Amino acid sequence: MAEVGAGSGGISSSRREEINGAGLSSMDSLESRWVFQDEDDSEIDDEEDDDDYDDAPHLAGVDSDDEDTQDQRLIRTGPRIDSFDVEALEVPGAPRSDYEDFGMGRKIVLAFQTLGVVFGDVGTSPLYTFSVMFSKAPINGNEDVIGALSLVLYTLILIPLIKYVLVVLWANDDGEGGTFALYSLICRHAKVSLLPNQLPSDARISSFRLKVPSAELERSLKIKERLETSLTLKKLLLVLVLAGTSMVIADGVVTPAMSVMSAVGGLKVGVDAIEQDEVVMISVAFLVILFSVQKFGTSKVGLAVGPALFIWFCSLAGIGIYNLLKYDTSVLKAFNPVHIYLYFKRNSVKAWYALGGCLLCATGSEAMFADLCYFSVQSIQLTFVFLVLPCLMLGYLGQAAYLINNPSGEEQPFFYSIPGGMFWPIFLIANIAALIASRTMTTATFSCIKQSTALGCFPRLKIVHTSRKFMGQIYIPVINWFLLVVCLIVVCSISSINEIGNAYGIAELGVMMMTTILVTIVMLLIWQINIVIVLSFVIFFLGLELTFFSSVLWSVTDGSWIILVFAVIMFLIMYIWNYGSKLKYETEVKQKLSMDLMRELGCNLGTIRAPGIGLVYNELAKGVPAIFGHFLTTLPAIHSMIIFVCIKYVPVPMVPQSERFLFRRVCPKSYHIFRCIARYGYKDVRKENHQTFEQLLIESIEKFIRREAQERQLESDGDEDTDNEEDTSLSRVLIAPNGSVYSLAVPLLAEFGSCSNNPISEASTSEEVMADLPVDPSISDAEHGLERELSFIRKAKESGVVYLLGHGDIRARKDSWFIKKLVINYFYAFLRKNCRRGIANLSVPHSHLMQVGMTYMV
Repeated sequence: MAEVGAGSGGISSSRREEINGAGLSSMDSLESRWVFQDEDDSEIDDEEDDDDYDDAPHLAGVDSDDEDTQDQRLIRTGPRIDSFDVEALEVPGAPRSDYEDFGMGRKIVLAFQTLGVVFGDVGTSPLYTFSVMFSKAPINGNEDVIGALSLVLYTLILIPLIKYVLVVLWANDDGEGGTFALYSLICRHAKVSLLPNQLPSDARISSFRLKVPSAELERSLKIKERLETSLTLKKLLLVLVLAGTSMVIADGVVTPAMSVMSAVGGLKVGVDAIEQDEVVMISVAFLVILFSVQKFGTSKVGLAVGPALFIWFCSLAGIGIYNLLKYDTSVLKAFNPVHIYLYFKRNSVKAWYALGGCLLCATGSEAMFADLCYFSVQSIQLTFVFLVLPCLMLGYLGQAAYLINNPSGEEQPFFYSIPGGMFWPIFLIANIAALIASRTMTTATFSCIKQSTALGCFPRLKIVHTSRKFMGQIYIPVINWFLLVVCLIVVCSISSINEIGNAYGIAELGVMMMTTILVTIVMLLIWQINIVIVLSFVIFFLGLELTFFSSVLWSVTDGSWIILVFAVIMFLIMYIWNYGSKLKYETEVKQKLSMDLMRELGCNLGTIRAPGIGLVYNELAKGVPAIFGHFLTTLPAIHSMIIFVCIKYVPVPMVPQSERFLFRRVCPKSYHIFRCIARYGYKDVRKENHQTFEQLLIESIEKFIRREAQERQLESDGDEDTDNEEDTSLSRVLIAPNGSVYSLAVPLLAEFGSCSNNPISEASTSEEVMADLPVDPSISDAEHGLERELSFIRKAKESGVVYLLGHGDIRARKDSWFIKKLVINYFYAFLRKNCRRGIANLSVPHSHLMQVGMTYMV
């Protein structure tokens, strides 16, 4: 429940003519869709429930949303239209990327920011990769060094380069990366979301851009049908997504710990008197500073530290070339993969243990995908291929060349291999790079949490947007300090680099495996590529990652179990929130008010219609929420105009401003009740003052009413408006929660007694407005009715706007299972009590707020 939208626009006259005159056949300018259609070509609109009153005319050419009929065929149609859409037809294409119009100078700046934000993690891996590997499998000869080097080189080529840079980055959701972006992409093409608030009109947002059929369409449709009909598969998919996201958050904890500890550990090489406890204390101080500057934003920090990372990568390459030339160029034969086989043959089980350390060279691969919202795909790909990867390979080659001649330096091979006179400058650069690298997964964590919150899988938190130009650059204060606390616990409790490295591998591999599975689904369902390619991808990379995972799990008892426990806690928080939110929404749908009851209450709703506009915030996308009945039975009066406002997230990154609002009239015109659905993508920003919002809302409703009147006039061809005919049955009573009984047979105030013919047909405010309007015989009744309604809305706006907020809580029934009671009554209730209120984004004065609580038994 936050503010609705940041802009709207009307339907152009030419566009309206296309809609009214030619139906779907004249919409060739917009992207066409492929839909299922019954053989009898029936075209109906079932977007609203059967009990929802639709006073607005249906437009021609609305295809059926029912995909359960036996005889169906695939046809090509234009974008669907119905009476619920108002401003969803103006934008012919998806919003352009933030990075399309950049010049060469801006792209260079962006490349420096990319270094500082995306590649810090993978860039600092030479600090600890070999040291962890050789702690598991000590060096017993030159072949061990070359074999370990060969493992590292091919891990870099296979996972960061081939899997992520060449494949996974293209599975982005309109520039957004991460596990939830993949989930959003899948939800857009198949109804797999467990939250039942999807509307057919969501698919008409221009940024949906659904893929047209290909030769692989039949297989894709079968997978789509299987996913949509199987509740088990839906839950399994959600579990995979939540597991991947929890591992990303865990990665945001262990990455700073590993990077900073390994960099500060270089002091033990330069200063003999330094002990491990002192290294831990210095690392703690660095981490506190690191998380304190996080609030300054990605653009500012990325631009400041980008040149530092550039110097770091150049230093890696320079040290590598120096060691190659000084010690041994024979390590270049490690590019022959046969040395991997020889390494395992010589070391067997120890080589398998060393796989966990080898994976550390690929840490930060997931950050390239999760941090994609900050930068473009091409900038990340080019920077990695032409700068990051060559420098990393040279760095590892140089360390291997040094170890062949100095095997005793396996504990800290990077720092030992630095030329004597360059030690302290390189040490300083390494620590700066480690601090920068620590931010990489932290920013990825912020992005993933924002996405999961928008898709109903994480409690609402305060999100600070650190850039006015790039809406994806965010900072979440609560998560920032929470990560700091957990990170300090990890550093103080696990002071060994080897144990932290094992925890690092667990978190990284957990994310990688989930990403592999989700990208495979994207390949089958959306990309629709050849099945041989898909099977090759999933078998090879999932098999490779499972092999690495088996290695790190074997050492989980060393202390790295702490990170697994943390990931499980985050998973439970997300799953419980999603489970509780789903139960709450389903209960609200079941208990929504019947339209028959609304009509029996009459246009005064059985109470007094006071001047003004009441905005009833609710989560229902269809029907009248039960909380509104709670307002009616607890308040002596209700506003003369009611708007049900539903804030709804759709599985797209951004919804264009002109496609933000959907309107529909609820009940006949004399009731003055409307529904407004404000649609947002998970990347959209919702931040504006309530006066701006109110102005936008009123302007949008006026456009809706004018459009409705024009369409009615065209379709009815002068038919008389029968909307003022009311049900005269007044025998209904309402019983309030406190036991009071309200009879609807008589008006509640004496001033309504004069309305003897139709005592509750119209509110007094509406009568006064209509009586004040002069009757011009030259205009038609339809135009006169339109002006009367518009004047009534303006009068209501002048009287003031009040925000009616219903806080719906849920409790488990007494006959529920113990686990359900524990989860709903305690865990979910705790999360809901401590999360950020939806109205927090609106700067509404307390004098304009009215709140009513209601408890649902689930």
